[in-house]
Formats: sequence, C-alpha cells, structure tokens
Amino acid sequence: MAALREGFEATFREDGLDEAAAREALGAFDAVLCTLGDAFTAEAFAGAGRARLLANFGVGVNHIDLGAARAAGIAVTNTPGAVTDATADVAIMLLLMAARRAGEGERVVRAGRWTGWEPTQLLGRHVTGMTVGIVGFGRIGQAVARRAHLGFGMRVLYAARSPKRPEVLAERVALPELLAEADAVVLAVPGGAETRHLIGRREIAGMKPGAILVNVARGGVVDEEALADALEAGRLGAAGLDVHEGEPAVNARLLALETAVLLPHLGTATLAVRESMGAMAIANLVALRDGRELPNPV
Repeated sequence: MAALREGFEATFREDGLDEAAAREALGAFDAVLCTLGDAFTAEAFAGAGRARLLANFGVGVNHIDLGAARAAGIAVTNTPGAVTDATADVAIMLLLMAARRAGEGERVVRAGRWTGWEPTQLLGRHVTGMTVGIVGFGRIGQAVARRAHLGFGMRVLYAARSPKRPEVLAERVALPELLAEADAVVLAVPGGAETRHLIGRREIAGMKPGAILVNVARGGVVDEEALADALEAGRLGAAGLDVHEGEPAVNARLLALETAVLLPHLGTATLAVRESMGAMAIANLVALRDGRELPNPV
C-alpha cells in the first residue's frame, strides 16, 4: 500500500467489489488492482471507459470474464510463480491432516476428551508409499509431485491436457484411470466454466474406495453435494478442502463430518508470499504507467 501511495494517485477500498462497484471502478480508474473476491463479470465490463488494466492479486482469474475484458480493451495480469510452493505445501498438509485425522485429533484434545494413548486411538492412513493422482500439472501440480515423490516416496500419476516433463518420475494417465488407481487425488486445475464440477458424482464414484480427495484449486471444481454423499456413506475415506464452492460460505454437510478437513483458503497465506504477490501486481501497474510491456499478462 505504501508503494501504491508513492507511485500512483491511489484509492483504497476496505470491501470487495460487487458487479456494480466493479463497473464503476472500470469507469473511474486507469487501473484496478483486484482480488478473487471482486466480481468482474461481463456485465461489469459493459460500458467500461477509462480502465486499461486489471492487475489481479493472485494467479486464478476465474472471477474475471476474460473475453469481456479483451472486448473492452482491458488487459489482465496475474501473479504466477509467487504462489506455487506455498499452495503445494498446503496441499500436502491437507493430505497429511486428512490421512492422519489431525483435525479430529486436535478437536478431541481441545474438548478435553483425550484420556491418554491407546493402541487403536484415531487410527489413520499411512501416507508414505501411497499412489497420488494430481489433476492439473502446471507449476502447482508439479510442486505437489516433487513433495509427494521425494518426501514420501509416493507413486505419482497426473492428468493434464498435454504431456509435461516433470522433475520427478510421474506418469500421465487419463482422468478415469487416475481416479481409479490413486489413494489420494489432489486437484490443482484453474477454476472457471471449463473445470466447474470436473469432479462430479460420476468421477467421485470412480475413485478408489477409501481414497482421499484434496482440493487446492477452486471450490467450483468439486460438486460438494456429491462429495458429502460419498463421505457420509464411507465411500471415500476423507477430504481436505482449502477452497469452497460457495466461499466464504461452507457446505453445512461437510462441516458436520469428521472426515472433512476444512481450511479458509490459506493456500498463499504467508507474509512472504503475499508481499511477493503484491510486488508482482504493482510491477504490472508500473509497466502500464511507464508505457512498458506488461510482465505478467494472462
């Protein structure tokens, strides 16, 4: 914020931009530094006048209608790279928490219900040597693969639109095969219309019985009602979600399940990462101001 005050005539808002506020901002400012909570829909771009850039604070841009932005002559940038390792760390953390029942165990301790060590207390799943399936194999997916394979000796399968050249041994397979074979499935695809309910009722039914589902992508990638059905029935072993379909609202059925580990979108929530994201967003604003090529166009 200090850098923005120094380099620009900046206006700050404490609240997010709904569709009407987004449309107003596009008419009032040369550039908008936005976040995933801001609603830059097609309607928001209707009649857009002054704005030339949306500098997104984050990688995912599913809250921005990119086609409408292009039609309005407004560039969109994001902050790739800065979020990769932090998000991959959270994916592995969720996998460990779900497999080892860590959230459930902490609730037992905090509620004063722990009576001491027992041989069969809160028995979970052994993570080392699992087969992990990663859906989406960009920067974050490959960072998850490195941690899974090098840290836990996991066999890595991945599903992606095109083959990759990962740093660790990983096998590209079709999504149905991945779901059928993986002990744990990690979702790392972009959000948006193309991936909405990519993991739906049919896909969840095709997962290995007792498998763990981890989502660090976007909430809409998973049909949460179908997921709740599978967890309630014991068809899946557990789920770890950092993102939610209706966030900040969280599915009430998932809230009631001990087998669901639920985080409040912490993927990039470290000070160093958020500062790096901010610096990248500002670099795009500076480039626009100075008439240079944008560093991170979407």
